[in-house]
Amino acid sequence: MRVKLRRNKKKGLEDVQENEELQKEIPETPQDEQMPQAEETPAEQTEESKPSADEKELEKARAQAEEYLNLAQRVQADFDNFRRRNSSVRADAYAEGQRNVAASMLGVLDNLERALESAPEESALRSGVELTLKGMREVYEKLGVTEINRLGEKFDPNLENAVMRGTADEGEPGTVCMVLQKGYQMGGFVLRHAMVKVVSED
Repeated sequence: MRVKLRRNKKKGLEDVQENEELQKEIPETPQDEQMPQAEETPAEQTEESKPSADEKELEKARAQAEEYLNLAQRVQADFDNFRRRNSSVRADAYAEGQRNVAASMLGVLDNLERALESAPEESALRSGVELTLKGMREVYEKLGVTEINRLGEKFDPNLENAVMRGTADEGEPGTVCMVLQKGYQMGGFVLRHAMVKVVSED
């Protein structure tokens, strides 16, 4: 019996030792280690990525504001272009009106010059004509009206109308030898071509 008890006791000690060795081999799990969180499902991600109603309204308001801004910029650009065109047209019309008035008064200027030539010396009539002619010439000068006076120069059809032919003894061939009626120009525009006599080139 003693032998059997000793064997049982010995076997029990061996089992205890084996259990302790197994416990040493198993790693201890830290108590403060957190459990991994469950990953979000695709459905949950879709719900979070969906814009809210307020965000949709805000985006719509931004798009509408940008559209209105572009429209306002186009309208402003069109108005600026219209204003520039209108200003240019108004300036051109004003300048053309000045030229028309100046051209229509050239006949009056011619008559004043003729009256001055025929008026008696030291007379009230002559003094009155001189003052009137002087005032008219001053107005023409302010408007930029200049006389076309090219006596002795080469004939220019852009400035003069040749109405008579001169002989070789009156000057160089092709030159203006006499002015029958004065011509005038204003700002590069011919108000009236000069009527001239040109030496024949034959």
